[in-house]
Amino acid sequence: MSDQQTIHVGGEWRAAATGATREILDPADATTLAVVAEGGAEDTDAAIAAARTAFDHGAWPRTPVAERAALLRRVADLLQRDRESLGLLESRDAGKTLEEGRVDVDCVTDAFRYFADLVMNESGGRVVDAGSPDVHSVVVHEPVGVCALITPWNYPLLQASWKIAPALAAGNTFVIKPSEITPLTTVALVRLLAEAGLPDGVANLVTGPGDPVGARMSEHPGVDLVSFTGGLVSGTKVMRAAADSVKKVALELGGKNPNVVFADACATDEGFDTAVDQALNAAFIHSGQVCSAGSRLIVEESLRERFVAELARRAEKIRLGRGTDKGVECGPLVSAQQLARTEEYVASALAEGAVLRAGGERPTGPAYGEGYFYRPTVLDHCHRGMRVVREEVFGPVLTVETFRTEDEAVALANDTEYGLAGGVWSADAGRARRVAGRLRHGTVWINDFHPYLPQAEWGGFGKSGIGRELGPAGLAEYRESKHVYQNLAPRPVRWFAG
Repeated sequence: MSDQQTIHVGGEWRAAATGATREILDPADATTLAVVAEGGAEDTDAAIAAARTAFDHGAWPRTPVAERAALLRRVADLLQRDRESLGLLESRDAGKTLEEGRVDVDCVTDAFRYFADLVMNESGGRVVDAGSPDVHSVVVHEPVGVCALITPWNYPLLQASWKIAPALAAGNTFVIKPSEITPLTTVALVRLLAEAGLPDGVANLVTGPGDPVGARMSEHPGVDLVSFTGGLVSGTKVMRAAADSVKKVALELGGKNPNVVFADACATDEGFDTAVDQALNAAFIHSGQVCSAGSRLIVEESLRERFVAELARRAEKIRLGRGTDKGVECGPLVSAQQLARTEEYVASALAEGAVLRAGGERPTGPAYGEGYFYRPTVLDHCHRGMRVVREEVFGPVLTVETFRTEDEAVALANDTEYGLAGGVWSADAGRARRVAGRLRHGTVWINDFHPYLPQAEWGGFGKSGIGRELGPAGLAEYRESKHVYQNLAPRPVRWFAG
C-alpha cells in the first residue's frame, strides 16, 4: 500500500502540506507496509478550521437525532461488510493475530450500534421543578463542539471508535490523530464515515507525530474538547497544553493491573485450569500491549508454587509468529522501541532480584527474522520496590507477588499509582464481592479478565486518567448541559423602586 494522501480535511483527501511522508513498518518483519502523509502544524490548523466551520455553520450539530443514529448504524453495517479486510489490516499494522483483528471489528461495530441506540432512547431533556406553575424549567444536552481525538497504537480501530461514535452521536465535529505507528485502520474508518453519508468537514484526520500534531490539537483555541488515550507522560502534556484555553479534557492513561487469585478458586482441577488459563489471557493477549493487561499476578502464598509452575509451563508453549499465520497465538511487539523497552524492564527486574520462570528473551529462528518478537515472560519473587512492578511495561511480562490474608491482597492490589482494572478469583462469592468493592480500580472482574461491555463505563482511578469512555458517561463527555428556564407569566420584580 502506498497512499500518501492520508490527511482528510473538509471532505478532501490530501498529502501533507510539506510533502513529508512516513513509512509504516510491518512489526512481523520490519518491512514497509505502507507510506502515509506526515502531517504537521499547518495540516492540523486546516483540519481544525474545517471542523470549526462544520460545527458553527454546518448541518450536523442540528441534524435530528434519528438521522444521526441512522448514520451510525450504516457505519456499523459497513464495518461488518469489510470485517475481513479491516481485521487483516489491523493485524498487519498492529501485529496482533488475525482473529484478534476480527474481534476488534466486531467490538467497533457494537460501539457504533450502542451509541445509536442510546441517543434514540433518550428523552428530550430533564424537567426541573421550579416550584411554580408559571415556570417551565428543563436541562438539555448539546454537543460540546470541535473535538480533538488522539488515539494509541495498540488498539487503533477500537480506540478510534470509542471516541468517534459518541462524538458523532452527540452532534460534534472532530479531528482525529491516530498513532503515527499504526494509522491505517483509522484512515479506513474515516473513509467508511464518508461512504455512510457523513457531511464534509464533520470528520477530519491528520496522520503525523504527537509533536507537532497532537500538541497543536491540544493547545488550539478552536478546539472545545480533547480526548486522549495513551501513556501517562504524554497525557500530562496534553492536559497542560489544554489548560490555557480551558477546554474539556478526557484522559485514559493505562494501568498496572492486579490479578488477585485466592487459593479457594483453585480447589478443583477445573478451577485451577481456568484460573491459570485466564492469567495467561490477562497478561499475554496482544503480547501484553493492552492498557488493562493483568500484568501483576497476586497469588495466595499456599498456591504459589503449583500455580506459577503451571503458568510458566504453558507460557513457554505459546506459539509466536506473524499474526496472520495459522496457529499463531501471539504476535510481535509493535516496534523496535517497544521491544527494547521490554528487554530493559526484564533486565532491571532480574538485577533487582526477580526469578525468571519463563521467557525473558527474543525467540530464535528464521521465522522471526527482523521482527519485534519477545517470548512471554514470567518473573517470580517480585515485590513492590521493583520498577517492573510499579511501571507499565506494555509487553508480554507477568510479575508474581504473593499474599497470605485478604487485607494483604487488597493492599497489594491497590498499591499502585494507577487504577484502571483488576481481577479477583475466589470460589467464595462474598469474599470476591467484598474484595472487588475495596479495589480502587475503574473495572473489576470477578472470576474473569478482560471482557468489557459498550454499555458499561470504562476508565480509571488515580493516574489511569480522568473521564470515562463507553456507557452513558462516555456520551456525556461529548456534551454540555444547558439549563433553560422559561417564565410563562413575566411581571415586574420591583426590586428597584424607581
